Amino acid sequence: MHIPERMCVACRKMKPKAELIRIVKNGDTVLIDGSGKKNGRGAYICKNEECIKTAKTRRALSKHFKTAVSDSLYEDAAEAIENE
Repeated sequence: MHIPERMCVACRKMKPKAELIRIVKNGDTVLIDGSGKKNGRGAYICKNEECIKTAKTRRALSKHFKTAVSDSLYEDAAEAIENE
């Protein structure tokens, strides 16, 4: 059976979708997609604090979406992995 893989915007490693957090941009809104099915352009980050910190430092999501992404989104992603 095929397992879909995506690339983390921080570490640039390919991993199964289930091991990543999906961030989606729909219009001017950038948010965490817990369901993995929301419409819009998606980006993925590994479910670990190091990748989230790296993405924040490099402004990886801002570059990927070509728009400003607030630091609170990175904090929300960190909280999401703690609550799993």
